[in-house]
Amino acid sequence: MTFDEYQAQAKTTLIKHPDETMNQTILAMGIVGEAGEMIDKWKKIQSYFDGEVNAETLQELGREIGDILWYIATFADSLGLKLSDIAQTNLAKLADRKKRNVQRGEGDNR
Repeated sequence: MTFDEYQAQAKTTLIKHPDETMNQTILAMGIVGEAGEMIDKWKKIQSYFDGEVNAETLQELGREIGDILWYIATFADSLGLKLSDIAQTNLAKLADRKKRNVQRGEGDNR
């Protein structure tokens, strides 16, 4: 499955708010909310299980990452952005940073 195929299928499961701006706000907040759930699971793995990821916790992490992906895909779609374009642009940016040896540091424009 490609990014764009995933994005097209993901948006078929979206329950839209009548106000598009509110819809986008809900989707943006969903990204952060799901990321919080994922990092909370990771914290518990580190805190309670000495960092050991077993089959069950790996599956739970995968579900949370999938939820994050869904929100990213539907939010990007609401903005008219394609995941494949976002992915290509991001990889080009990171390759350029590597080439210039500025992978570490602060700010987007390094």
